[in-house]
Amino acid sequence: MRNNQNNTLLTVPSGNLQIPEFPPQNVTTDKTNIYFSLIIPTYKERDNIAKVIKILCELIEEFISEDYELIVVDDDSPDRTWEVAQSMMAEYPNLRVMRRQQERGLSSAVIRGWQAARGSVLGVIDGDLQHPPEVLAQLLRGIAQGADLAVASRHIEGGGVSSWSAVRRFLSRGAQVLGLIFLPGVLGRVSDPMSGYFMVRRSCIAGVTLNPVGYKILLEVIGRGNVGEIAEVGYVFCERQEGESKVTWKQYIEYLHHLLRLRLTTKQVGQKSSFPIGRFLRFGLVGLSGVFVDMAILYLLSDPTTLALPLTRSKIIAGEIAVFNNFLWNDAWTFADVSQRQQEWHHRLKRFLKFNLVCLAGLGINVLVLNLVFNFVIPNRYIANLVAIAVATVWNFWVNLKLSWRVTDVK
Repeated sequence: MRNNQNNTLLTVPSGNLQIPEFPPQNVTTDKTNIYFSLIIPTYKERDNIAKVIKILCELIEEFISEDYELIVVDDDSPDRTWEVAQSMMAEYPNLRVMRRQQERGLSSAVIRGWQAARGSVLGVIDGDLQHPPEVLAQLLRGIAQGADLAVASRHIEGGGVSSWSAVRRFLSRGAQVLGLIFLPGVLGRVSDPMSGYFMVRRSCIAGVTLNPVGYKILLEVIGRGNVGEIAEVGYVFCERQEGESKVTWKQYIEYLHHLLRLRLTTKQVGQKSSFPIGRFLRFGLVGLSGVFVDMAILYLLSDPTTLALPLTRSKIIAGEIAVFNNFLWNDAWTFADVSQRQQEWHHRLKRFLKFNLVCLAGLGINVLVLNLVFNFVIPNRYIANLVAIAVATVWNFWVNLKLSWRVTDVK
């Protein structure tokens, strides 16, 4: 590599978090416009940053030669991560470094990096090796094939997490369900809306004032940007080898804050997609078959002329058998296009458990809506029950569509 004579730090942009339509012109370089700019936000990553820079430069150059830049945006780490990165600029001429001393936060660090970037494609990757660098080539390929946004996902084929606890998995899924309720037009477009590993065309977010909270900048990009086609690539999220994790309860609170802010401040959130009427009708017919199964089993178990079991016990058994019936039909018919791609027993078991949980939540919604409608709107228990069933059915269908059987508008 040629020597880089300019080892100065980048000036930190100020003002609104808005990406310019064209790269900034006041850069001290012989090349203003490049293809790809990758931001590496860091805080206390001294033990990782040198390895990350070396790996990323080697991988990217294999795919797009020298037409790229890496920008390390460090939040003034006390371990002087920025200084380690700066010392490598002579060896890696495509490397640039920004030291932020007045601002903090991963999302704003990424946007400040994008503001200083020269690429027509803008990306972000963690600086701790939890995002496997080799996936970058697949993301770049997705953009090259016409996608506006390419996302590394833990929730499609080839994706996963290496060693998360059951609690962390539950919190991650719960956060996604909440997002589907608040912002179905955003979270429904990708299988892993919590991903912090993606790239997007500059033109899709140029001129838009971004206003992120916490870590989940992808929500902001999809919610406020003009994103058309999306590509997804599976990846396995790895536990960090060096340094300390920065995931705390504060990040979950910030995520909820972000959802509310997006919901309240955007008139059009994401792209509207047509409601899958055909799939919903099949889901409804399967649900109707479950009613007959429930009634038949309840009769066989509780009727005095048959087994004469206690009513509550009979209802629980009948209800679970009906849920199992519905799952089998939905897996084989309603969502057959998804289940055929994941036919292993552990995949089916996971879908069944999710389906059970969604239906249980739907039962709670059914009871809540029944009481609200009966007590405050229509004092007729049967009409109120029909309204409650309709609401619970839509809930069960929509959340199962986005959580149990993942159907996303991705390439």
